[in-house]
Amino acid sequence: MDEYGRYREYAEAIWEIEELKIPVIQARIADWLGVSRASVNEMVHRMKDDGLVTIEDEIQLTEEGRHLAAVIVRRHRLAERFLTDILKLPWDKVHAEAEIWETTISDQVEEAMWNALEDPKTCPHGNPIPGAGYRPPKMKPISSMEPGETRPLERISEELELDDEMLGFLYSNGFHPKADIELVSKDPSGAFTVSIAGNRVGVGEFAADRLFVAA
Repeated sequence: MDEYGRYREYAEAIWEIEELKIPVIQARIADWLGVSRASVNEMVHRMKDDGLVTIEDEIQLTEEGRHLAAVIVRRHRLAERFLTDILKLPWDKVHAEAEIWETTISDQVEEAMWNALEDPKTCPHGNPIPGAGYRPPKMKPISSMEPGETRPLERISEELELDDEMLGFLYSNGFHPKADIELVSKDPSGAFTVSIAGNRVGVGEFAADRLFVAA
């Protein structure tokens, strides 16, 4: 991957971490991308030198960096929507493919995709498409629900999309946006049991913190 490609990857990661309202620090970016902290330190300082981020207590995108991130995130999520809605791929299979598409979609193709999809608002996993004018509802993670509470699933965090096995698990067990999720029980150890369409499914704390239902 060339230098500009790495910039896109980091800008996209910073955008997605910000979406979760988590402080963007180097350690978090390293965990998100699966790279060393030394690599992150080097890259974010290059991005700072090129006017894409500022580095203080947190790492923040500049106006130029935010534009770069918005374009790549928008094209990624449009590609996911196109692959599922038009090409009929299951949504647990489209994230990796969209990572390829996001770097090759031109302005003209992007506009055509918007038209073909009839102005989509979110990707198939419920994450908002930048520029779509979508205002997400108030949300909270499954981990904040109380036993007996039922809420519709709104969003599957991009962080969970990074794990193909996790996406396959969610897809096969019915964790589809707008599906009703009932919290059956939660264990002090961090294990959660939910009911989806009458089926009970166990969910770990990591996933329960990153699966968002309507608040």
